[in-house]
Amino acid sequence: MKKNGNVVRFNRWGYIFLIPFIVVYLIFSIVPLVSTIYYSFFENFMSGLKQIGPNFIGLENYKALLTGGDMFTYLGNTLLLWIMCFIPQIVLSLILGYWFSDSRMNLKAAPFFKTVIYMPNLIMASAFSMLFFTLFADSGPINSLLVSIGIFDEPYSFMSHIASTRILVAVMNLIMWFGNTTILLMAGMMGIDGELFEAAQVDGATSTQVFFKITLPLLRPILVYVMITSLIGGLQLFDVPQILTNGTGDPMRSSMTLIMFLNKHLYSKNYGMSGALSVYMLIVTAILSFIVFRINNYGADDRR
Repeated sequence: MKKNGNVVRFNRWGYIFLIPFIVVYLIFSIVPLVSTIYYSFFENFMSGLKQIGPNFIGLENYKALLTGGDMFTYLGNTLLLWIMCFIPQIVLSLILGYWFSDSRMNLKAAPFFKTVIYMPNLIMASAFSMLFFTLFADSGPINSLLVSIGIFDEPYSFMSHIASTRILVAVMNLIMWFGNTTILLMAGMMGIDGELFEAAQVDGATSTQVFFKITLPLLRPILVYVMITSLIGGLQLFDVPQILTNGTGDPMRSSMTLIMFLNKHLYSKNYGMSGALSVYMLIVTAILSFIVFRINNYGADDRR
C-alpha cells in the first residue's frame, strides 16, 4: 500500500508540472479559437470611418464566402504552391537523408554539409523574399546575367508572369524548408536497425530494392508527420508571396493565398468575414490532414 501511495504522489507532481502548459494553451490557443468562431457569426466591419456592428447575422458570412468564389480560387492557388514546393522537397530530402545516414557512402565533411543545408531554415522568410525580389527584379543581377550571356535580348519580368512567380515562391519555400525535412528523415533512417540492411544485402537485394522495400515502409510514421506539418505550413503560406508580390498576389491574383485573403479582411477590419474564413481554413486543414493520414496508413492497415 505504501508503494502505491508513492506512485500516486509522484503522478500528482506530473500533473502539477503540466499546469503551466495547460494555462498557456488555454489562453493563447483555445480562447482565441472560441472567440474566432463566436465572432464569425457577427457583422462587424468598418465602412469608411463608421463602425458597423457587431450585429448577429448567423451563417451569412459563411454563405458569402461560399458564393463569392474567391475563397476557392485562393485555396487552389495555395494547394498548387504547396504541391510545387513539397514534391521536390520530399524527393531531395529523401536522397540527402539516405546519403547522410548510409555509413557505406562515407561522405567527407558530412557535419559541415548538414549544417549548411539547415541554415536557410534559420533565415526569416521576409528576408529571403526581399533577397529574391532584388535578385529577380527587372534590373536585378539575374536579368543582367541572362541578358549579358545572350539568353534574353531584354530583361525578363519574372514578377509579371504567372508561371515564373509561382516557381519563385515554390523555390524559396523549398530552399527554406528542405534542410529541416532532411534532418527529420535522416533521424528516422538512422533509427532503422542496421541488421535489416545487412540481411537484405546477403539476400542479394539492390540499393533500390532496399530503399523501397525496407527504408520507405519503416519511415512511414516520419513521412506522415512531415506531410501533415508541411500541409499545415503550406495552407498558412503568407510572408513569401506577400512580400514578393507586394501583397497583391499578381499577376492575376495567381499567387494570392488563403492567408493573404484573410489578411485583407483583417486589414479592412472586417472581423466577421475573417473569422468565418479562419473557421473554413480550420475545417479544410483538418480534412486534408485526415486524408493524408489515411492514405499513408492504408497499406499498413492492410498488412496488420
